[in-house]
Amino acid sequence: MIHAVCSDPAQESSVVFLMADAKKSPTSLQMAYQAHGRRWQDFKYVYPVVSRRSGGLSVGINLNPDKACNFDCIYCQVDRSTPGPTRKVELDELHSELSCLLDEAICGRLFEVPPFDSVPAGRRKVRDLAFSGDGEPTTCPQFEEAVRLAVDARRTRGLNDAKLVLITDACYLTKPSVRSALRLFDENNGEIWAKLDAGTQDYYQLVNRPNYPLAHVLENILDAARVRPIVIQSLWMRVHGQLPPEAEVSAYCDRLNELLIGGGRLKLIQLYTIARRTTETYAKPLTDAELDRLAAVVRARVSAPVETFYGVQS
Repeated sequence: MIHAVCSDPAQESSVVFLMADAKKSPTSLQMAYQAHGRRWQDFKYVYPVVSRRSGGLSVGINLNPDKACNFDCIYCQVDRSTPGPTRKVELDELHSELSCLLDEAICGRLFEVPPFDSVPAGRRKVRDLAFSGDGEPTTCPQFEEAVRLAVDARRTRGLNDAKLVLITDACYLTKPSVRSALRLFDENNGEIWAKLDAGTQDYYQLVNRPNYPLAHVLENILDAARVRPIVIQSLWMRVHGQLPPEAEVSAYCDRLNELLIGGGRLKLIQLYTIARRTTETYAKPLTDAELDRLAAVVRARVSAPVETFYGVQS
């Protein structure tokens, strides 16, 4: 059974009732950025978050409620020690959840409860519908069908400014069904946010613990970026107390330049650091100054826009 936000204000969720009361503090928006739980009300597949990279409300679509993923990133926030609520994606239920949450956001009731009441008035709208969650969205057999549902929900509600976003580890972008779904993104203000956290195989293995080599990821990113401009999302951190090696950052710039030389188009490079609890305790955020120094190197070396997103301080 699906409940609207206002239908049962006593019903708690890890996202909505993150603070003891609705009174805002100077850190309430920071707390909202830290609250990226995948569960909202009794929903299985759809959840709202206040996203620092989206600049407002992002409606997440989780096609991996079983928490299965082909990466095991050391900075991942997903608790894989406990099972997910379900393995199968029921499209009818996903459609109902998405419709309900979008309607709550559009009418404004979502922004009456914390942490969403911390969103500035000018940003109280749906910024994007993001395929992101507890695993890699493109591994879901119903990925293309789910994208069609999101396209329809966005269109019927007149959310013309809201983006469709795919947050992906880029291992499956050349699959025929995924390529077909990406065309729907292209037709509906869509963006691909492709993960690239390293420039060498060794560092990539250290931070992402993947089941595909870095060369495969780069081939998939290039294939997609030749068709449309894409966003690169790169998380940098301290690992066992050590900053990202200078040689690794240089190699990362080399990989980005190889994508550009190969005909790929980079709309934006997002450089960010840890903002929430991580799988491995030895993964720690960079300071603002450390991330700024890293970004300066990338800006000097790579001919593409760069944005930085800092760690959230308590």
